[in-house]
Amino acid sequence: MNRYIDIGVNLTNKRLLPRAGELIDAAAAVGVEGLVVTATSLHHSQLAQQLCRDLPRALGCTCGVHPHDASEWNETTRQEIAQLARDRSVVAIGETGLDFNRNFSPREKQLEAFEAQLELAAELQLPVFLHQRDAMEDFLALLGAYRDRLPGAAAHCFTEGREVLFRLLDLDCHVGITGWVCDERRGQALREAVPHIPAGRLMLETDAPYLLPRDLENPPRDKTNRPEYLPHVAATVARLQRKPLPQLAQEAWDNSIAFFQLQAPETSS
Repeated sequence: MNRYIDIGVNLTNKRLLPRAGELIDAAAAVGVEGLVVTATSLHHSQLAQQLCRDLPRALGCTCGVHPHDASEWNETTRQEIAQLARDRSVVAIGETGLDFNRNFSPREKQLEAFEAQLELAAELQLPVFLHQRDAMEDFLALLGAYRDRLPGAAAHCFTEGREVLFRLLDLDCHVGITGWVCDERRGQALREAVPHIPAGRLMLETDAPYLLPRDLENPPRDKTNRPEYLPHVAATVARLQRKPLPQLAQEAWDNSIAFFQLQAPETSS
């Protein structure tokens, strides 16, 4: 069985949290042997850290404030995030970045929170787990100003085309691919870009409970995405990259372990 790490699971989301253990066990049964819990706010950073303590297959978590929640950012938030991020369970700062599509927080607060978290990641020598939507120029300018001080940068839930991909690769970013790639309607630009992702830069994620792969044969009735669907995403990526699935899975596994500095789970007997 191929081994996988789901690098982006919103396990603190109310749709997943009550059955977190069950979901992790179901994922492990199909080869998803570990995951990184995504945090989006101070509260969810605290929840994610607790899940990593309680659930052995949660290999790590992020710690940070999503642009939607940037209005909460202040000096107290920074201090508390910095304290949480020093725990060994935290493997990246984020989910952080810019989202000028929905503007749930004012743009000036998003820019402030993003830059502050880039600075914190550089200070703590943690990689960043990044979100960007309709803000590419400002996003790349800020990321570029800090990139040489960061140990790594992951473009979480990448959904765009080749031009944006190449700009991210120029900044030595890793790229997280989700079930968006399984949607032949909305995901066409991404499907054209995937073959150009270098072997050493690709990672896999579900972004559960969001982005349920559209082409599942038997999707769940509640339309909730789950970590157990990661092998389905991997199979699509392997086809697009014209690689055997075991090779693609191993490359993504190795990249994830190295990027987040994870302690790899022991191989199941």
